[in-house]
Amino acid sequence: EVTINYRHGLPVITLMLPTRSERCQFTVKPVVTTVGAFLQDVQREDKGIERAEVFATDGSKVSDATLMEVLLMNDFKLVINNTAYSVSPPVKDKLSSEHATELEDIKSLVHRLFVALHLEDHQIRKERELLQKLDHLKGELLPLEQMKARIMDSADAKTSRLLWVGLALMSTQGGALAWLTWWVYSWDIMEPVTYFITYGSAMAFYAYFVLTKQDYIYPHAKDRQFLHYFYRKSKKQHFNVERYNKLKDDLAEAEESLRRLRQPLHLKLPIQEISDKD
Repeated sequence: EVTINYRHGLPVITLMLPTRSERCQFTVKPVVTTVGAFLQDVQREDKGIERAEVFATDGSKVSDATLMEVLLMNDFKLVINNTAYSVSPPVKDKLSSEHATELEDIKSLVHRLFVALHLEDHQIRKERELLQKLDHLKGELLPLEQMKARIMDSADAKTSRLLWVGLALMSTQGGALAWLTWWVYSWDIMEPVTYFITYGSAMAFYAYFVLTKQDYIYPHAKDRQFLHYFYRKSKKQHFNVERYNKLKDDLAEAEESLRRLRQPLHLKLPIQEISDKD
């Protein structure tokens, strides 16, 4: 016969050892001890036990990894060698609400003490990891930053030259129209020419809007042309813009995580949660 009694809040399992022919008590910690650990304790106590297993009432074997707390919730069968024992655990008295509240307070206090003792080590370890990540990202970004600076200088120079060429063409056009109006022909002849030139310019601006879905505003047009030169130059020099942007985003995220990590150390406040991104 196998009996189970609760003593000081812990279950005590009493069973007969087959080789020693004496009853032995095993006190288990239900929230820590597993079924496998309990069976090992039984076999360790009696070397003559060759088989020790636990089965549910429907005949299915209970895993060794199952906690005793779960096992003791229902009836089960304990098989030692060739003998099977039907075990009916007693119903444990429910804790009073006051006692349960005290236990929750104790658990909360233990958790706070654990956090207080290990938080600083965790912060230092996390800070070291973030600093190493920052150094690695900066090392990868350094050659890309240098290449990007050269490409930007080249694109900016080409864009500036294009603006000056546009100004020169407009000045040349104005001078040619003035020369044709006052020295070669009369205004009566040149007026239709200037009209169609103006109309052609309006058509060009409208075509720009149709193609780009943007109004022809000089700063926007300049930025668009700059990006055109930049990406064309990047392709020629094998500058990976997507990889550069990804490294910049990772660097900004690491810096923000480091800032959030260091803030509670300075203010003596609980650390904010930091999400890791693979």
